[in-house]
Amino acid sequence: MNNKKRYANRKYTLSVFRRELPLHLMLLPGLILIAVFSYTPMAGLIIAFQKFIPSKGMFGNQKWVGFDNFTYVFGLPGFDQAIKNTIIIAFWKILLGLLVPIIFALLLNEVQKNSFKRSIQTIVYLPYFLSWVVLGGIFLDMLSPSTGIINHIIHQFGGQDIFFLGDNRYFKPTLITTDIWKNFGYGAIVYLAAILGIDTDLYEAAQIDGANRWRQTWHVTLPGMRMIIVLMLVLSLGNVLNAGFDQVFNMYSKAVYESGDILDTFVYRMGLIDAQYGPATAVGLFKSIISTMFISVSYYLAYKFADYRIF
Repeated sequence: MNNKKRYANRKYTLSVFRRELPLHLMLLPGLILIAVFSYTPMAGLIIAFQKFIPSKGMFGNQKWVGFDNFTYVFGLPGFDQAIKNTIIIAFWKILLGLLVPIIFALLLNEVQKNSFKRSIQTIVYLPYFLSWVVLGGIFLDMLSPSTGIINHIIHQFGGQDIFFLGDNRYFKPTLITTDIWKNFGYGAIVYLAAILGIDTDLYEAAQIDGANRWRQTWHVTLPGMRMIIVLMLVLSLGNVLNAGFDQVFNMYSKAVYESGDILDTFVYRMGLIDAQYGPATAVGLFKSIISTMFISVSYYLAYKFADYRIF
């Protein structure tokens, strides 16, 4: 009897495998790309522990220096400021990157006219597809203290011109605001999809109990969005040391290094401009380890307190 049961289970497993084989084959190109571009380059992490000389090759007779590169980097005068800027900018991007799309999705969900809703949804989603190379040039023109339209409007209301991209007082808020403007449309679509998946019977039951629109939002809509909110939070916490290299690189200058220099731009200047490959790799490894710790802790907390699993 046990042999028959094992045979039946084996036969069922093989049939499931044959049925799902095309789906696994569809994943194969993506897995190959991840292996080539994400995992294979990890062999270069050994540079963080070497006095790397490019002419000797990646696996040549390089001098091993242990943790000297880390000690050197941590002692540089601009490193502490770069970490501070990275954490502050990333924190506000993560926080507002959750709140703004959620609030916008809740408001847009209340719009009854579908054509107007779709139009607004398309308009706010479009900036997500523009690269920071393009948007950086646009914002440089718009925020210029002499010819920019934003300062022109401020001047018309009797205010003083503001150097948004050249003044340390305004550079961080400008980075955070422009990043939220670019990305909140994508987040809103994710949350709108979650709202559409909520059972409408729950709203009808809430109406019968006398709940108004605000009560329905608080007791039905937000709990129905909880899982996707937790997922987006868990994924975003992995970027706690990633404040957005593309954006900062295309918008900052030496005048705002104090408030805008982040770990990624710090590594860029150290590795590609100053050719200090070992210390630059050490910073990248440090950043990856911290990010992995954050996303692991956030995943554990999501499972512990919200009973949520990604896998």
